[in-house]
Amino acid sequence: MVKVDRRIAKSQEAIKKAIIELMSEKNFDDITIQDISDRANVSRGTIYLHYVDKYDLLDKLIEEHINEMREMCESLADVEFTEANLPWFEYLEKNYLFFSTMLASKGAPSFRSQFNEFLIEEFKNEVDTTKGKNQGLNEDVILQFIVTSYVGIVEWWFKNGMPYPPHVMAEQVGILLERNL
Repeated sequence: MVKVDRRIAKSQEAIKKAIIELMSEKNFDDITIQDISDRANVSRGTIYLHYVDKYDLLDKLIEEHINEMREMCESLADVEFTEANLPWFEYLEKNYLFFSTMLASKGAPSFRSQFNEFLIEEFKNEVDTTKGKNQGLNEDVILQFIVTSYVGIVEWWFKNGMPYPPHVMAEQVGILLERNL
């Protein structure tokens, strides 16, 4: 395992937090490296030490979350949807500012498409059109239905101030997924 200098890790966390906070306040195109550096309380040089530019920073941040979710899916592969959804909704809640900002932001349309592609990849193995309730249906149509519903329910949850705790969301969404997959 690579040992990361705590100061470097602390700077990178501050930089990532700064870009998300700034994106929740203003358009991504209007955010400068100076804005990020001021908010994170690091020099511009520190940002350039880790990232090529603000686009690279955003790409790496998105990639980090997608990889984290991918690992979560792999570790929960053999679990029922209701149970598997709990760590998901807890992760979404813990990273509320990131996900709510990314889903709402016009500056990060790439996040929505990456999130959708990731979910399609994860749900693909769950779709069986050879028998049962989905026999004869088109796999692409089923996947689009499930993924847009999933993203939509996450957005709704965020926009409404997470009115239900993660365990309630996990159970409800799990039951709905079981019914449709």
